[in-house]
Amino acid sequence: MRLTKSVQGRAFRLIHALLTATQRLGYANAFGTAESAPAAHRRREGPPHFTITAQGQRCDFLILQEQDRAEHIPTKKELAEAEKRSWVRIPRYDHSPAERLRICVSGGLRHRAGEWTDTVARPPEDQLAEIVKEVGLRGQAAERKRLADLEEAQQKRMRWEAVKHHAAAEYAEAYRAAGLVEYLGALRLHAESLPLGPAKDDAEAWIAWAEGHVQRLNPLNGSPLMPEIPEPRAEGLKPFMHGLSPHGPS
Repeated sequence: MRLTKSVQGRAFRLIHALLTATQRLGYANAFGTAESAPAAHRRREGPPHFTITAQGQRCDFLILQEQDRAEHIPTKKELAEAEKRSWVRIPRYDHSPAERLRICVSGGLRHRAGEWTDTVARPPEDQLAEIVKEVGLRGQAAERKRLADLEEAQQKRMRWEAVKHHAAAEYAEAYRAAGLVEYLGALRLHAESLPLGPAKDDAEAWIAWAEGHVQRLNPLNGSPLMPEIPEPRAEGLKPFMHGLSPHGPS
């Protein structure tokens, strides 16, 4: 954890208090698995020291030791090195571990805060209830999102099923129309063979009417029976799906 011995005991008591309080609320927790901590300037990028999971939302925790900064006073050796070598840079500040701690949490939707600092007026011990509350709020937000995503997925599937049902009906109509084209062709050949007169006029009128109602009429025998429609395949439904996939709502 890259903590000095002077703050380790306090840090462990804070961790114990957080884990105990959240366990009582039914939250799950686990310790981190890092074997070493990153350098001080990259400590926020390191793996979590422990995690607390509320309603499926995992929150990652880091307990960091603050650093004090003081103006650096160059030594004679540093000044000499900088004078001899142009690339040598003398640091402006010196950093040293402080007695203050900082609690950082990441993961989920932030509500009130993501970090809690250690001040004389408000040490972390006085902010533990806020931290536990933040974990609970993030868990509640995750649960709301999960339910909203579930509802959206259900609505999406219902819309897709409605479109697919309509597409199947359109496919059936298109199939019937394609089948009757051959029958209408036979009618036209028959009408062309008739001599001029009332019979031919009646036949041509009949063809014109049949072409306008091809979805409902069998032009060979006048029967209202529809041809059997085969089960449509995905590629057969695709032209009628209005841009949606025939394989599913996703």
